[in-house]
Amino acid sequence: MNLLYNSTRNTEKKVTASEAILKGLADDGGLFVPEYIPKLDVTMEELKGMSYQETAYAVMKQFLTDFTEEELKNCISHAYDSKFDTELIAPLVKVGDAYHLELFHGATIAFKDMALSILPHLLTTAAKKNHVTNEIVILTATSGDTGKAALAGFADVPGTKIIVFYPKGGVSRIQELQMVTQKGDNTSVVAIHGNFDNAQNGVKAIFEDKELERELADKGYQFSSANSINIGRLVPQVVYYVYAYAKLLENEEITSGEEINVTVPTGNFGNILAAYYAKQMGVPIAKLICASNENKVLFDFFQTGVYDRNREFILTSSPSMDILISSNLERLIYAIADEDAQKDRELMTQLKEKGVYEITPQMRARLNDFAGGFATEEECSATIRSTYEKTGYVMDPHTSVAAAVCAKYRTESKDEKKCLIASTASPYKFIHSVMTAIDQKYASADEFDLVDELSRISCTNVPKAVEEIRSAQIRHTRECDADCMKDTVKEILGI
Repeated sequence: MNLLYNSTRNTEKKVTASEAILKGLADDGGLFVPEYIPKLDVTMEELKGMSYQETAYAVMKQFLTDFTEEELKNCISHAYDSKFDTELIAPLVKVGDAYHLELFHGATIAFKDMALSILPHLLTTAAKKNHVTNEIVILTATSGDTGKAALAGFADVPGTKIIVFYPKGGVSRIQELQMVTQKGDNTSVVAIHGNFDNAQNGVKAIFEDKELERELADKGYQFSSANSINIGRLVPQVVYYVYAYAKLLENEEITSGEEINVTVPTGNFGNILAAYYAKQMGVPIAKLICASNENKVLFDFFQTGVYDRNREFILTSSPSMDILISSNLERLIYAIADEDAQKDRELMTQLKEKGVYEITPQMRARLNDFAGGFATEEECSATIRSTYEKTGYVMDPHTSVAAAVCAKYRTESKDEKKCLIASTASPYKFIHSVMTAIDQKYASADEFDLVDELSRISCTNVPKAVEEIRSAQIRHTRECDADCMKDTVKEILGI
């Protein structure tokens, strides 16, 4: 049976999975969602013996029903290969009384690799299926990790170009170097003068610009997205929550059917939404704990039912979460509004025009799957330090936010269920924040000197991604104001 997709803002027009992946964003500005969340057709007993690649097929075939078995398995085998530094792809590590799902073993040492290593293959397969002859222009905004992972995924992929916008001064030095040293004749990187929300809003405005769309078509181009708004990003993320539960079962850390809690450091809401979808597919997940940093717009939303981006934007040590407009939340809003596209459209219009909206009491009642929490910068640093001192394990600031929130949730709720923490980036990616948290003596040290020190104290190898940028050539130096993004895109494409 073919699973079709519609926009969160219009349930009338249906598209196939491949069409949704190609378009990225719906014509009305909404996000593509499946008509229903499919159930797993294999048991956890069967899943626990599967490799990551086999699990990926078991999950993704349920969502991407217009891809043939051969097409989907080809995409999976090309994505989850030697680019990852472990055959397990996403290892589980017990740290204290929680289980860390390490999602940072890919080419760019962050969880975005888990989806962005497969998206180029899904996209180019979708283009062939739909007889697309235009060159596909991937346009994306990044708060640090998506950009590099997308660049690495799409570099020199035939029939594509990729343009990445990131906030100047709003990402770590290693994140920036990973992007501006990116090779590939089809890659462009632009630093904007503004924050991530400015970049994200600029990209959405470009996608919604019908005149520009026509100009592009005349030149043989069409836009698509690598941001987590693309359903081709979201579906692969569901896989690792299914895989993690099966591995906990295989390792006899849990019993069959035992419910676990999942804590996710959250910015744009895609990663925790994937866990929500995994729960709906049949994974025994109890609470989805949404962990925020000091930009706690999501924490406040779960506490009050009011989403309000009209607040100070705070730069923290966990920059991928420095977000005030969590785009993927729209998919949850649509779900808890009983798939009422008109209600969703009304709330998103309020967000765009006034920066705030409030959900109904009935919608709030449907948020019981979620708990919200936040960690201050001090709590984040203290968690990195205390975990290292007690266990020798070093985590990055985003994962630390989740670990701190998870611990607080356990204490306050007295909920003793086992907890899975999405470990979203390597500590090497945020080396200065991590090492300073462990010991203030590192505060004035050079980032690349700290790389070797972290390797020494944690007894881990320096990731290849970090070794490569030590001496890599700077290839991208373009900058622009946030209101000049459209002109910059046209200039890059020669329009």
